[in-house]
Amino acid sequence: MNSSAGQVAIALAQAVALLMSVAFIVYAMIIAIPFVRYRTNRPGDARNLAWHLFVPALNEERVIGETIDYLRATFPAAHVWVIDDDSDDRTAPIAYARGAADPMTHLVSRRHPDARTGKGDALNAAYWALNGWLPASADRRRTVVGVVDADGRPAPNCLDVCASGGLFGDLAVGSVQVMVRMLNRDDHRPFPSRSRFVNVLGHILLRLQDLEFRVPISAIQITRRISRSVGLGGNGQFTRLSALDTVADSGGRPWRGALLDDYELSLHLMLTGHRNEYTQDTYVDQEALPDLRRLVRQRTRWGQGTMQCGVYLRRLWTSRHVSTLGALEASYYLIQPWLQLVGTFVYPVPALVFLANYVAGPAAMRAWIGQGGWMIVVFYLVVGLGPFILWGPLYRRRCEPQIGMVRAIGLGLGYSFYVLIFYITSWRAFCRIMSHRSEWFKTRRNAEFLAEPGLDGQPEPVGGLQVIAELMGEH
Repeated sequence: MNSSAGQVAIALAQAVALLMSVAFIVYAMIIAIPFVRYRTNRPGDARNLAWHLFVPALNEERVIGETIDYLRATFPAAHVWVIDDDSDDRTAPIAYARGAADPMTHLVSRRHPDARTGKGDALNAAYWALNGWLPASADRRRTVVGVVDADGRPAPNCLDVCASGGLFGDLAVGSVQVMVRMLNRDDHRPFPSRSRFVNVLGHILLRLQDLEFRVPISAIQITRRISRSVGLGGNGQFTRLSALDTVADSGGRPWRGALLDDYELSLHLMLTGHRNEYTQDTYVDQEALPDLRRLVRQRTRWGQGTMQCGVYLRRLWTSRHVSTLGALEASYYLIQPWLQLVGTFVYPVPALVFLANYVAGPAAMRAWIGQGGWMIVVFYLVVGLGPFILWGPLYRRRCEPQIGMVRAIGLGLGYSFYVLIFYITSWRAFCRIMSHRSEWFKTRRNAEFLAEPGLDGQPEPVGGLQVIAELMGEH
């Protein structure tokens, strides 16, 4: 490449980086406004609906008993369906014992070779079991299926909120996603046998995941209510049984084959004319991950699932049930992993150009900075970090008012570095797609992880860069 062509390529990369950054700032402002203006709505009466809670479980003996007990005590009118996905531990016996003593608790058993093929397949098994159990006279429009993780803790008001007039009280609503919180966000010693430094880093990672779900993700979902493109998550999703029937009729089963089975279901609900809703008036608690290795693997699975769902782009734009605004918002979400691949190359260009020029002529660059060039540097910093830092003070204002403003700003700054993980996970997801790898792996619970050899009283965990190198190597 000659020098002029190289200069054009560099200029083009700088322009693309600037356009992508400005577009993201506009997007952040758009989603922040409805989030700030969100107002709590009046709850409904859960007794107007029939509730069935699906709990997928693979080797969950440490948590499944407590989860069943919590769900049955908190929601006594709801049936609990535990799907044992051919566990190696005591998950099935624990669930069976609960079911033997309580007719509202049901065990759905899956066995090899049909088991461990993904969470969606496990949920489909429970859907067919529920169909076989329900009487023919059941009102399927007033029957709601909820999905709760094996460590999930829905808020006591969860079902009443979901039954409100703007949610399942409206027969046009096919599904409701509730806000997700991190149960262990206040845990300052996620690694009890580790050093203070490791625990500080682990605690920050827990808190950033809580910020992520309760502020930017919640803001995105609230804005999606306007575009009618709310996405379902893996925990705290509720769907009208009649809506699941419609999706099953169109493709044989409600949950399909993508690794992001929850969001894929929300796309199918949109395409079949159902309205997906989101509420911040209630929540479901789940565990955050304090270690980088499991977080990267989890988000790789999510990123690969998002890439897989790109096959629905054409159908979104041609469907008579999806508005142009809804198709636009869903498209932006589905191309995010691909934009991150592009961003890996274009975002560093301005900084690299600056460094190259500084190395070539330090005096000239210092003069340029003194004559106003510093404003461009500040602009790039504001564009690059500003939208992420914003979430810290919003997190304090809407979620955790006991946090001081300095700490809130620090969390926002930390979040700006936290999102860099997604560039790694997008590349890992891309590599897995190119190598035709789509197997589904469960994210191990914290109790399982800490019980492994080498994680209790053994040498310190490997550094973050080493973890990333290992994960990139294994795709």
